[in-house]
Amino acid sequence: MNIPAVKVENLVKRYRELVALDHFNLQIEDGEIFGLLGPNGSGKTTTINCILSLLTYDKGSIEVFGKEMHPDSYDLKRQIGVVLQNVAVFDELTVCENIDYFCGLYIRDKAKRKQYVNEAIDFVELGDFRKFYPKKLSGGLLRRLNIACGIAHKPKLIFLDEPTVAVDPQSRNKILEGIQELNRQGATIIYTSHYMEEVEQLCTRIAIMDKGKNLAIGTKEELKQLIKKKEIVSIEILSIPEEDLTAIRELPHVYEVRFQNHQLQVLLNGGKHNLIRILNYLQSKELSFGRVYSEMPTLNDVFLEITGKELRD
Repeated sequence: MNIPAVKVENLVKRYRELVALDHFNLQIEDGEIFGLLGPNGSGKTTTINCILSLLTYDKGSIEVFGKEMHPDSYDLKRQIGVVLQNVAVFDELTVCENIDYFCGLYIRDKAKRKQYVNEAIDFVELGDFRKFYPKKLSGGLLRRLNIACGIAHKPKLIFLDEPTVAVDPQSRNKILEGIQELNRQGATIIYTSHYMEEVEQLCTRIAIMDKGKNLAIGTKEELKQLIKKKEIVSIEILSIPEEDLTAIRELPHVYEVRFQNHQLQVLLNGGKHNLIRILNYLQSKELSFGRVYSEMPTLNDVFLEITGKELRD
């Protein structure tokens, strides 16, 4: 039987009257790229800090690689790498010195540490910037330095919190490729992001949490099955009589019809051949239309339906 990389059971964390985690449960298997999603204030950061034993909690248990996690579990902490959303490097140290410093927190042997630092620099492709200071680096290079500092000691479990915020598409692509390579090399990765397309691209399983609870967990395909929206048909059309909109609403599997700015949108909750059925209706009424396309629900649709559309602080 495989031992989970992380196992959280019945976790409760209170800040006076506020319940940040409400009997929260989570299991992350060894070797996964696991997406942990939630709106602002959902409890993601509190969950991560509890797993890392940076916060005390009121109730529950946390195991990492089958061992109970405590503040003094240094044997476990040496196997963990953390890459925070806010770049955390020293401005007075060069790229190489920064990576060496963070690696040195875990690796005492100088020869081994030098090897690991060089491998981390090669991994994030910062070889041409070894002697640069952080203030001389672009945003994308800074992010890559931040990742190198977090993974140089070759951790088995890596927490990546919004690692691609505010970087250009090329840097983002390089970072995502690096994350996939870390996983291929054997690391279990816990990934948080507000970029849903990244999560869809990377993660083997995804948890959506809110108000301190785990609302849904599964593969992206399993999560998409949880929501009502299964298909969206969009059709460019100059005008359409109200009676035809009403007739389309009565077609099989249609649960909502929208018409605005010459765009007809039909939302469906399942079924087959929906697009053909809608087009056949329009043609039978001799209604001219332009571009037509059908979309399946995205992870963003799932996220909004499960957590709601109201703005968060």
